[in-house]
Amino acid sequence: MPEKRTMERAKKDKREGKAASTQAGEFVREEIHHVREGKHGVRSAKQAIAIGLSKARRAGVELPPKGRKPASRKARSSEKKTSRRTSSKRSQATLRALKKMPKKGASSKALGRQAKRVALRRSKADRSRAAKKAAKTRKRNAS
Repeated sequence: MPEKRTMERAKKDKREGKAASTQAGEFVREEIHHVREGKHGVRSAKQAIAIGLSKARRAGVELPPKGRKPASRKARSSEKKTSRRTSSKRSQATLRALKKMPKKGASSKALGRQAKRVALRRSKADRSRAAKKAAKTRKRNAS
């Protein structure tokens, strides 16, 4: 369960009209803090990000489903939504496994390496589009 502070930050981002990925960033940030304070470990920065995004989806942030690109938004909304609770045995096993993992995955060095790797995969057009969108929301919230 995400912390109350994280939920409030994400809601504030939504009110300000920021992207879903920005809202989800609050959950990722929380997850990295959890690893750093020793609540549990992660194999890599990618895993810490994945856990944060998963929490964001469960909290209601409208992120696209993981691992694939749907044909359209309409197709995504028509997909059957199942919200089964994870069995206690499975969630305990997951937590036990996470506790045994190293904490290095959330180091600033690991996160920097991950960010650089992802940035190199983005096209110029994609970066330009993101910058324009950021500028638009910045102007809207400044006034």
